[in-house]
Amino acid sequence: MREQVQKVLDEIRPMLQRDGGDVELVEVTPDNVVNVRLRGACGTCPGAIMTLKGGIERLMKQRIPEVVSVENVR
Repeated sequence: MREQVQKVLDEIRPMLQRDGGDVELVEVTPDNVVNVRLRGACGTCPGAIMTLKGGIERLMKQRIPEVVSVENVR
C-alpha cells in the first residue's frame, strides 16, 4: 500500500510546490492511517488542515479505499 500512497502524493505534490509547500510520506500504519509531514508553506499555512483533509485525504480515499485517514505529524 505504501507504493500506492506515494503515487497519489506524487500526483498532488506539484500543486503544493506551486504554492511553496510540499508533502512527505512518513508512514502508513498497520490500521491504514497515512501519516504525512506538510513542509514549507504548507507547514505554516492557516489553510493547511483544509489542504490535508479536503484535498490530500479526499483524493487518497478515492484512489485507495482502504485508507482510513491522512494525518499530519511533525
